[in-house]
Amino acid sequence: MKYALSVTDLTCSYYGQPILQDLSLAVERGEIVCLLGASGCGKTTLLKAIAGLLPLTQGTMAINERTIVDHQLCLPPEQRNIGMIFQDYALFPHLTVAENIAFGLRHWDKSRVVAKIKQMLALVHLTELDDRYPHQLSGGQQQRVAIARALANEPDLILLDEPFSNIDTQVRHSLIRDIRQIFKDQGVTAIFVTHSREEAFAFADKMAVMNNGVIEQFGTATELYYQPSSRFVAEFLGVGSYLPATVTASQQLDTPFGELALAAQQKLAATTNVDWLLRPQHLTVTPQDEGLAVIIEQQFMGDNCRYIVEFEGHKLVINSNLLLDVGERVTVSVTPHQPVIFASV
Repeated sequence: MKYALSVTDLTCSYYGQPILQDLSLAVERGEIVCLLGASGCGKTTLLKAIAGLLPLTQGTMAINERTIVDHQLCLPPEQRNIGMIFQDYALFPHLTVAENIAFGLRHWDKSRVVAKIKQMLALVHLTELDDRYPHQLSGGQQQRVAIARALANEPDLILLDEPFSNIDTQVRHSLIRDIRQIFKDQGVTAIFVTHSREEAFAFADKMAVMNNGVIEQFGTATELYYQPSSRFVAEFLGVGSYLPATVTASQQLDTPFGELALAAQQKLAATTNVDWLLRPQHLTVTPQDEGLAVIIEQQFMGDNCRYIVEFEGHKLVINSNLLLDVGERVTVSVTPHQPVIFASV
């Protein structure tokens, strides 16, 4: 397969301390990929390494099959045909919207520049604001100008560093939706950094969850959320509960809710003790005076309630549309799903 970006065995160090360790990543053309992780996990370091802003200890990189880094070559940033969009927009305050968009087009002829400005303004829905200055725009409008400026140069790859962190919550979701549609309409390949799983879920086609300089898991949001490869990925991407379970001789999972079939690839020795991951969506709760579980916490979420339920000495997190009281007895049931298990701790 021909990849828009191919990173192989990348290692990057600061003062002899590795920040990225033998990291590999392949991004298909037209994909939006999120580097997701907590502060200090290496996601911004990886973004800067791709841009050519940091030296590498080892590894290779190629953009559209053109090598930009190997053991003999390291192209400078200006030769990589990459666009960058920063969280503070990095617009030139003394230039108008149109002039900011045209900044990187100085080697083009005038008629082509004018046509490109017009095209970009229409693309980001700022046609009437071409003569405004950045301080006259909202945060969302400034980010649209930054997007237009990056796209105007027709890059092979766009890198975005926390692009939505300075946007008001009220407009963030609509801006994410609009910019994603712009990228999809233009066939843009993009990599963006965030620590927000909500932004990642809304904006990305695939996510690379990073931890301590490595990619723990790479895939779609649903793959990572419902089939996490590690406890770290499972817990970083959302709330869950664990129940003890045991693998039987017939490769079934013996749980407090009965036996469940394990996936074919989950071959484990009989009597192996494991922890069974349950997302709030996997559980349903029903009020019943003789129920074996009890509501011990309630949190109103707007469109539903989140409950902490004590069940056989374990605490389960359950989302429900029912309005239940703390102390109320309930029954708990499990919706059919492919069980995710981890070694007991």
